[in-house]
Amino acid sequence: MQPSEVRTRRHFLQTSALGMGSVALASLLAEQNLLAAPHMPKENPKFDLTAKAPHAQPRAKAMISLFMHGGPAHMDLLDPKPELTKHSGTDFNGEIVYSFANRASKKLFGSPFKFAKHGQCGTEVSECLPHLATIVDDIAVVRSMHTDINGHEPSIWYMNTGLAQPGRPALGSWLTYGLGSESQDLPAYCVLSDPGGHPVDGVRNWSNGWLPPLYQGTVIRPNEPRILNLDPPAHLRGLRQQQNLDLLSDLNRMHLDRHPGEADLEARIASYELAARMQSAAKEALDISSETKATRELYGIDNPETAEYGMRCLIARRLVERGVRFVQLFMGGQPWDNHQDIRAGLPAICKKTDQPSVALVKDLKARGLLETTLVHWGGEIGRLPVTEGEGDKCGRDHNGQGFSMWLAGGGVKGGITYGETDEFGHKAAVNPVSPNDYQATLLHLFGMDHTKLIYTYNNREQTITDTKPCRVVTELLA
Repeated sequence: MQPSEVRTRRHFLQTSALGMGSVALASLLAEQNLLAAPHMPKENPKFDLTAKAPHAQPRAKAMISLFMHGGPAHMDLLDPKPELTKHSGTDFNGEIVYSFANRASKKLFGSPFKFAKHGQCGTEVSECLPHLATIVDDIAVVRSMHTDINGHEPSIWYMNTGLAQPGRPALGSWLTYGLGSESQDLPAYCVLSDPGGHPVDGVRNWSNGWLPPLYQGTVIRPNEPRILNLDPPAHLRGLRQQQNLDLLSDLNRMHLDRHPGEADLEARIASYELAARMQSAAKEALDISSETKATRELYGIDNPETAEYGMRCLIARRLVERGVRFVQLFMGGQPWDNHQDIRAGLPAICKKTDQPSVALVKDLKARGLLETTLVHWGGEIGRLPVTEGEGDKCGRDHNGQGFSMWLAGGGVKGGITYGETDEFGHKAAVNPVSPNDYQATLLHLFGMDHTKLIYTYNNREQTITDTKPCRVVTELLA
């Protein structure tokens, strides 16, 4: 045999009997788990806003978040503290972290506002919130919220995105990513901004973070036109516009076929298509001219003090009524940040927001929507039990150790208070609720398991609670 004709045993097995030797070899390797797994091309995930099935039967289908930037003073609004009032003016013996040490004091500051019991449940509410007092049997007041952070921005990130760091997806982005929208003619996630400007931390409040851009909040302006560039020029309306849109759609789809899986491109195409459908749907949803006089009065739209916020609360109801998944109302700046003159400043912001917020709950209930619409009211921190500054113009410094919020509808148990701060209102002491507990609970109300709502980013499976120890607060569930 010539050297060129020398064959190895492996070669013989491969070439004999139509390669049956290779099959046998592969079988042996497979039995010993030594066979490399076949390469299977991964399919690019498809991101859209079509309605998706939750993990379990949902109680809530939509959510309206009334975010109160700045830190409402819980001991002056929702968390009465008789011991604080009793010892007002004496030194506080506990340790306090101040944000503004130059104006700090250890003198306890009892609430200058009176509390009274209301409703069949007997929940105590401050005189600053007379309208809220009329719906206490429909709400759950959580008195043991805490971020353990005194700063506004980190606490906002924690409450709104799940971690006290910037750049993560907002709550509305997570919800619309997981569940899509019941409406294909309106944005799934709407942001109703304040005429006074953006809230502290600006557009990051409704950012999609590293989720696909499709899940970013759509801003609805506080003044007309509430959505810019909604109408085409007169010479492009009608058939000509439809022909242009059809051509644009065909070109976009052809381009996407050549570049599959590009989230930015998919989001832009979806935005173009949604914009076309919104031309009639958005106008109708944002037009309150068909609302009755009684409804306008309910929201305080004819009262200069409540008109603006009342209008936004009414629009929020109209949006969820038409299938929008998540609506969030923000305040300009941080008006609840009462470092000074809390005796005047706190009642002023309450007058602007109390009646409209309560009207929203009453209106949803009257229309049969409250049962499936979760309403949230609250900020990112509370205030300290000691005085900041002196005299009648004093205020309160930041406090992330304990604060209050309330929830209504969407499967939440009404007529209850949950959790407690200590006797002076400084720290969450009984049944503390973290932002992640809150997020896990509201996702549960939407039929979602917070540990299973996952997005892979940076080669790691991310969740809104980011695998931190947290729980569904079952005591809040109806």
